[in-house]
Amino acid sequence: MMFRIGFFLLCLLCCITGFGQGEANSLKDVPFKERIVTGGGFGLSFGNVQDFVSVSPMIGYRVTAKLIAGTGFTYRYTNYKIVRPSIKLNDYGINPFLRFTVYKNIFIQTEYEYLNYEYPITSRETFRRDFNSFLAGGGFVQPIGQKLSLYIMALYNFSYTASQRGYSPYDSPLIIRAGINIGNLGF
Repeated sequence: MMFRIGFFLLCLLCCITGFGQGEANSLKDVPFKERIVTGGGFGLSFGNVQDFVSVSPMIGYRVTAKLIAGTGFTYRYTNYKIVRPSIKLNDYGINPFLRFTVYKNIFIQTEYEYLNYEYPITSRETFRRDFNSFLAGGGFVQPIGQKLSLYIMALYNFSYTASQRGYSPYDSPLIIRAGINIGNLGF
């Protein structure tokens, strides 16, 4: 059932994109370099229980004034210090995406995420597993200059199942992200 909903949302995004290809949405005379958008997220947390570092750069290409196609990369390091010796985990992945501006600063996004996730089995042993997820949702972007903006989005993981909960990189199917975009934003 969830796969069908995800497939429907992907088809809907493609249809919206098709209708949005009018002259006002064209970037015909915009140079390639001006169509590139970069950004991503960064997280740090240090404490008595754990240390956490997350880096998630993103690069995209503005296909039209409303459509960005791109990919993001993820690296996360976690050091659980509540056991001796501490447990050090490394996760990495890639997430190609499509982002379509629906109205002004409101967008919808669909993406496929591949994540190689490491989790502890015991205090001395870890296990590595691949996770493939189909995500879709929407968000809001707020320009804070001609070449800089902040974004926040909520995505639903259509591949999530409750049986994964113990060994999943996500605690629920809802994923909240925030970050910065740098580049020609088209606002």
